[in-house]
Amino acid sequence: MSSSHSLDHIVVTFDDGRLVANAGLIAPATLAQHLGLQELFDSFVDLGDVPGRANVGHKAMTVIHSALAGGDSIDDCDVLRAGSTQAVLVHAVLAPSTIGTFLRSFSWGHARQLDKVAGELLARAWAARAGPGDGWVTIDVDSSICETYGLAKQGGTKFTYNHVRGYHPLSRRPDNGCYVAPRIM
Repeated sequence: MSSSHSLDHIVVTFDDGRLVANAGLIAPATLAQHLGLQELFDSFVDLGDVPGRANVGHKAMTVIHSALAGGDSIDDCDVLRAGSTQAVLVHAVLAPSTIGTFLRSFSWGHARQLDKVAGELLARAWAARAGPGDGWVTIDVDSSICETYGLAKQGGTKFTYNHVRGYHPLSRRPDNGCYVAPRIM
């Protein structure tokens, strides 16, 4: 028996200006606000006189919240402009074209400034008792493993935690010839 209804013709729209898309962003936005993340970007990231230099904090928070909402490209920042989402994020949500200009403004030296932001943010989180206390903690931002199939690949001669011969792309070991990830101090 076939149905006369088809999912091909369903359209979802926001018809109320008070609706909030991606309301799950409220928790990380609140945490970021309490830790002063936007202010850290404004304090530590100086892009000089390049076109994307203004409002660094707002732009960085737009990128972060877009990524948290599942965005994987600059155009996905636009989802934050739906409904009243900007009201719960407590920062200006900027257009994808503006974010693109901002991201293209970064150089290697600016990446060091982002490391400073990350380090200070982590210090603030630990000071707010969000850390493990006296124990160790491992933050694995990218848990991918680059699998190797022979012993000749420098850095891929050992088995990883998931029992695959390979290496982590952000490996910090100086003897393996892999990319050395920046450390958060």
